[in-house]
Amino acid sequence: MIRSVLIACVTLACLARAGLGQQPDIALRQLFDDYHEQFLIMFPLEATAFGDSRYNDLLPIDIDPGFAAKEAQFYKQFLERLRATDRTQANPSQRLAADILEYELKMRLEGLQFDFDRIPFHQFDGLPLLFGQMGSGSGSHPFKTVKDYEDWLKRVDSFAVWSRTAIERFRDGMRDNYVLPKILVEKMIKQMFDPSIVTEDVEQNLFYGPIKSMPERFSAEEQKRLTLTYKAAILEKIVPSYRAMGEFLREEYLPKARASTGISELQGGREQYQYWVRRWTTTDLSPDTIFEIGEKEVARIRNEMESIKQVMGFNGTLQKFFEHLRTDPKYKPFKTPWEVIAFFTSIQTKLEPQLEKAFLNRPKTRFEIRRTEAFREATASAEYMPGTEDGSRPGIFYTPIPDATQFNITSGMESLFLHEAIPGHHYQISLQQENEQLPKFARFLWYGAYGEGWALYCESIGKELGLYSDPQQRIGALGDEMHRAIRLVVDVGMHWKGWTREQAIEYMMANEPISEEGAIAEVERYMAYTAQALSYKIGQLKISELRGKCEKRLDKQFSLPHFHDEILKNGGMPLNILESRMNQWTP
Repeated sequence: MIRSVLIACVTLACLARAGLGQQPDIALRQLFDDYHEQFLIMFPLEATAFGDSRYNDLLPIDIDPGFAAKEAQFYKQFLERLRATDRTQANPSQRLAADILEYELKMRLEGLQFDFDRIPFHQFDGLPLLFGQMGSGSGSHPFKTVKDYEDWLKRVDSFAVWSRTAIERFRDGMRDNYVLPKILVEKMIKQMFDPSIVTEDVEQNLFYGPIKSMPERFSAEEQKRLTLTYKAAILEKIVPSYRAMGEFLREEYLPKARASTGISELQGGREQYQYWVRRWTTTDLSPDTIFEIGEKEVARIRNEMESIKQVMGFNGTLQKFFEHLRTDPKYKPFKTPWEVIAFFTSIQTKLEPQLEKAFLNRPKTRFEIRRTEAFREATASAEYMPGTEDGSRPGIFYTPIPDATQFNITSGMESLFLHEAIPGHHYQISLQQENEQLPKFARFLWYGAYGEGWALYCESIGKELGLYSDPQQRIGALGDEMHRAIRLVVDVGMHWKGWTREQAIEYMMANEPISEEGAIAEVERYMAYTAQALSYKIGQLKISELRGKCEKRLDKQFSLPHFHDEILKNGGMPLNILESRMNQWTP
C-alpha cells in the first residue's frame, strides 16, 4: 500500500513537471530526476545498495505478475515522455544520457514479455541469497540506528510474503514446463537448508549478526526490545520461510525439474536466448558469430600459453601442463585464509604506485578486501560489492576461501585483483557513482559488456601496471583470459547449439588449467545465469579495439590516462554508444 501511494504521488508530480515550453536541457534534467526517483521507489533494494536509506523499510513483491504490469507502465510512461522531448537542442551530455536511457527503457520493456519470474531465483542469484547477506549485517542494509533495525524487521515481514509468492511463481513455471535443470535445483535445496540460516539456536543464526554488533549507544531498553523482536522474527518468519522454500524445491519442484542443460530446450527458449545475448552484450551479434569469436580467441590464447609453458621449463603437452599447474604442491603455498588475504593486499601495495601512469582520476570511495561469508562461500565466485557515494560503505573485494590449502597461486591472483578490485570494478563503479555531473540514474546504471568488459580490459594491461613479472602470474592471467574466451563457446554451446553440461565441462578442462570441481561450478553458473558470461570478452574486445583505433588515429597525441578517463567519465553505457563517442574523441 505504501509503495503504491508513493508511486502514484511521484507519477502525478512527474506529469505536472513535464509541461510544454521547457528548454530541452531543463526538460531532460527533470525527466532524469523523476525517473531516478520513481525507480528507487519501485526498487528500494537498489536504493539501499546506492546508499539511499529513505526506502529501507520497503521490500516489494517484485516477482508478482501485478508488479510486472506496474513496471511496464512505468517504462512506457518515461519512454513516451523521453520521445516527446526535443533532444536535438540539448547539450551533448544530456543527449548522451537521453540515448542511454532510451536504450535502457526499451530493453527492460522487451524483457518483461518473457515472464522470467516464473523462475524467481536460482543458486547464483536472487533475493534469498541477497537477503542472507543483507540480514547478516555485512551487506548493503545499514544497522547503525534504531530505525535501521526497525526498517529491517519490516523487510523481514515482506520477505515472508515474497517467499510464499516465489513458491507460487515456481508452480506457474511447472505448469508451463518452464523449469530449471535438476542439477541446479539440488544446489538450491542445500542453500535453503544451510545450517547458518535454518538453525533454531537463534544466537548462532546468520540473521542474528546485527544483534551481536548492536551499537553500544542504544539504550538498554532499546537493546532488550530489539533483541527479543529479532529472535522472534528469526524463529517465526525467517527460518520458516527458508525451510518452506527448501521443502517445496525438494518435494515438488525437483521431480518436475528438467534433465536438459540449455534454455533453448524450453518453449520460446531460443527467442529468450537471443534477447539475453543482446541484453548482456549490448550488441546485435548473433549466437553463432559469438561462438566463432570464442573459438578464435581460444586458439590465440592457447598459442600464448604454449610460449609461457616453455618459459616455465615444462616439456609435456599443454594438457599435462594444466594438470601440473593444478596439482603441484609448490603452487599451493597457503595454509590459512588470512595468508590468501595478505597476498591480495601485497598485490594492492605493488600496484598503487603505478596507477598514476594510467589514470587521471582515482576514486574517493574507500576500498577493502574481505573473505566471502561462510553461508555462500561454497558456491560464490570472487566479486566486488560497490561502496556508497556518501562514503558510508567502502567498495569491497570479496574472495571465497573455502579451503586455503587448495588456493592456487597460478590461478591468476594478480589478474583477479585487477578485475574485481583495482583498477577494475572499484575504479569504474566508484568513479561513476561519484560523478556529480552525471544524472543520478546514470550514476548507478550497469551494463555487463561495459562493466565486465572494462574489468577484463584491466587484466590485459597488468604488465603496463607493473604486474605479471612472474611467469606464474602471467600464466594465471592467460588462464583468466582463456576462461572468458571459453565462455563464449560453452554458453552458446549449451543454450543455442544443444551441448550437454558434460560437453561444456570437458571443453573447459581441455583448454584451461581448471579443476573438474571448478569447471562444474562455472558451467552450472552459465546454465543458471543465461548469457551473462558473454559480456566479459565481448566488452573487452571492443574496448581494446577502440584503444587500438584511437592510438592509430591520434598517433603522438594519444594519451593512455586521457583514454581511460574518456572511457570512464560518462559511466556505463551500451557498446554501440561508447564506440560512437570514442570514434570522435580527441584528448
